[in-house]
Amino acid sequence: MTNLTKDGAVTSLYTIPLMLNDGTPTDFGRFKGNVVMVVNVASQCGLTPQYAGLETLYEKFRDQGFEILGVPCNQFAGQEPGTDGEIAEFCERNFGVTFPLTAKANVRGKDQHPLYAELTKFKTSVLPGLVKWNFEKFLISRTGEVVGRFAPTVVPDSPEILEAIQQALAEFDEPKSTSSHSKA
Repeated sequence: MTNLTKDGAVTSLYTIPLMLNDGTPTDFGRFKGNVVMVVNVASQCGLTPQYAGLETLYEKFRDQGFEILGVPCNQFAGQEPGTDGEIAEFCERNFGVTFPLTAKANVRGKDQHPLYAELTKFKTSVLPGLVKWNFEKFLISRTGEVVGRFAPTVVPDSPEILEAIQQALAEFDEPKSTSSHSKA
């Protein structure tokens, strides 16, 4: 995904810096060539059981070049109050999460993480605008384009999500190998 900033400079989704949950600095470029679902997550939300469905999706499609990036966020009713370490331990213990998590981040407002600023700002993107609640899902194609956005209540194994993932994975004849995985 390449876009122009207000001053005309080109920005790329793949150059956006990320801090993983374990403190490892990286950028979204680690996912280049893969289909990625970015999900803002929370441990004390009525939708928290979606972690299990996300992990199932990850296991099902990972070998085809599919990644999930969980972004813990405490902006919605304080439902992610833990530290990065507590969040990682909760996710692994309760849901067996193996997909990467970032450090806690804001997904809206003046301190919005640059990844979410990019995902939500352009009118040409799928459903632009503010993230409404925990577990909102963005699907990014192998070329870095937002190809799907799903409301928090749309569960990971819903037909519309499965179809969108399969379609995005099928865009290229030969899937790219998956990036290195961190149990963050």
